[in-house]
Amino acid sequence: MDNVVLACDHYNFDECLELAKEYDLGLEIQTFAYPDALDNHPEWIDEYEYKLKNFSGKISMHGAFMDMTSASFDPKVVALTLSRYRQNLTIAARLTAHTVVFHANYLTSMRNAPFRRAWTDKQVVFWTNLIKESSAMGIRLALENMWEYDPKIIGDVLRQVNSPWLITCLDVGHAHLFGEVPFTDWLKDLDGFIQYTHLNNNGGRVDEHRGFDDGVMDFDSILPKLRALPRKPIFTLEIESAAAMRRSLPYLEVKKKEFA
Repeated sequence: MDNVVLACDHYNFDECLELAKEYDLGLEIQTFAYPDALDNHPEWIDEYEYKLKNFSGKISMHGAFMDMTSASFDPKVVALTLSRYRQNLTIAARLTAHTVVFHANYLTSMRNAPFRRAWTDKQVVFWTNLIKESSAMGIRLALENMWEYDPKIIGDVLRQVNSPWLITCLDVGHAHLFGEVPFTDWLKDLDGFIQYTHLNNNGGRVDEHRGFDDGVMDFDSILPKLRALPRKPIFTLEIESAAAMRRSLPYLEVKKKEFA
């Protein structure tokens, strides 16, 4: 069986929760990736805590990502990023999330070697320090590729930190749209670090969160490659609607939960 998770936001949380219960799946809560939820809706944490009280599936969370720069050359920007990430970890602990996904946010227009080396060094320091805090909370961190054109950008950071508390979230849509190497290179370079994924389809031009059956990507080919990794990763359906998630489930090794 595949370990499947549904990515949900505030607008579709209840639908995703019911679908997850129906198939005994997990949830990735993305609500608190956004400043409005973090600053203006603390009551949502109480609401989710209550609704998840008897939920048996595993819970993960997406952290803040907009304008977050963990490898900034400006220490005040790094401090702001760290503050947001700590805020996410506090919420994740309350919701019993085992993993929080963050973006690496490499500046892809900067392709000179000195910048790349400095960026990598700063990332290593940042994540080495943060996993000291997250591991004490029992939470691992997953670095997701967004604009990164080469898997080694994130891979170099993971190899230097070299901790089970820092893994990668391979977003296959992002790799397809923004990557400049074959998908097999992403799998080879990130290899054992790929323990979590974001899965969705798109039309081949912009980042969309469509169902598996709606786009240019061939999930009949992609999924076996992911299953063949040294450690079969969590498959997170980062798809906009619960209906499209449901249409995607037949591609996966899941079955409806048997209720007594």
